[in-house]
Amino acid sequence: MSTSPTTSTLAQLAAGLADQAVQIVDLTNTLSASTPTLRLPEPFSNLDDFSLEEVARFDDAGPMWRHNNFSQGEHVGTHIDAPIHWISGKDGKDVSEIEPARLVGPAVVLDFSAESAENPDFLVEVEHIQTWIAEHGPLPENGWLLFRTGWDQYAQDQEAFLNADEHGSHTPGFSAECSRWLAEETMISGIGVETVGIDQGNAAELDPPFPMHYHLLGHDKYGITSLQNLAKLPTRGAVIVVSPLPIVGGTASPCRVFALVDAA
Repeated sequence: MSTSPTTSTLAQLAAGLADQAVQIVDLTNTLSASTPTLRLPEPFSNLDDFSLEEVARFDDAGPMWRHNNFSQGEHVGTHIDAPIHWISGKDGKDVSEIEPARLVGPAVVLDFSAESAENPDFLVEVEHIQTWIAEHGPLPENGWLLFRTGWDQYAQDQEAFLNADEHGSHTPGFSAECSRWLAEETMISGIGVETVGIDQGNAAELDPPFPMHYHLLGHDKYGITSLQNLAKLPTRGAVIVVSPLPIVGGTASPCRVFALVDAA
């Protein structure tokens, strides 16, 4: 039996995983009642936090098993935003309709952790990305731009994660023009961030409000939030795997996100 090129490629990947030449980095935050979540001001409604309800635990309700019910909003923890989440994409795809081919692809990491530590309201501009491209090469087609800010260090601390005061939430993000440029001028599948949302904390003050949501989701691109461990990835060369639940009509889904990287 002849071996097809596809089979050969997959066999090499399997061998690389087996001998740890290819390593798997988990980019997902854990889900629990203490997982930090977005807090919208009145009069807007907030989603339910994660909760776990025990149904049976090796007892009369289940003598040989243990199982639970869980409940949470779609946009809690590490999750992917689908186009129908935002008014600009309201006629687009729900989360079940995102093609698997768009959920697996090359990833590049833009490291602005130093800038974000100095200024939590830091915004990525088009010039920042063009400078990065000049040094590291083009953004990958059907790939993912991962925005490293160091914010994953706050992933289990609601107050620090949102970093809010009387003037709003202070977390880094993308300018309105950069959001438009990424949506209209690149061939990426989406962006991933370490913060609670794909927009800057005070993005309601930008034009349009929440420009990353507006432009990205309006152009059939996607956003992943609350990522972890981006510091463990190379600047380029990783492959990302995003695994949302195929919720029919879902505006988002919690997901497990992995990166495949060559061992150092």
